[in-house]
Amino acid sequence: MNKSIVMILVGAGMALSLPSWGHSDDYLDTLATPHGGQLRMAGPYHLELVTKDKELVIYVTDHGDNPIKTEGGTGKATLQLGKGKAGATVKLEPDGENQMKGVGEMTLKPGSVVVVFIKLADEEAQSARFMPLKPKAKPVTAKAPVAKSVTSNPASDHSGHHHHMQH
Repeated sequence: MNKSIVMILVGAGMALSLPSWGHSDDYLDTLATPHGGQLRMAGPYHLELVTKDKELVIYVTDHGDNPIKTEGGTGKATLQLGKGKAGATVKLEPDGENQMKGVGEMTLKPGSVVVVFIKLADEEAQSARFMPLKPKAKPVTAKAPVAKSVTSNPASDHSGHHHHMQH
């Protein structure tokens, strides 16, 4: 009986946390990222890919954006050239508190896909697919409340505003 109660509680906890796990890549592309890279989900992690020259850096956080230690982890990034053809592969190694870094001959072009595989110490391997040169989507903003405040006349006081509503 205890097992079934635990499973119900675990299931309920997972169901409650699903909204934070269920973000699409399109949604993630609208978020501002701490390092200006592209954000993807990989199992229990958020991975942010930052590319600069021949260097790739993956920042690893949990779904609450808390850094995850990468010490003892391994990984690789593979450039896909399209139609299943793999291009250069770069070995990723722990660097700093929550980073995996690699340097290699990866010439990125618009449409380039980078597939990242990471395995942190004592954890299951995870992967994510990035398109680092994809144009950044416009951030999601709460337009409805802003639109309502813009339509009211800031020069009118409350009594004038109510007067208009009575007619």
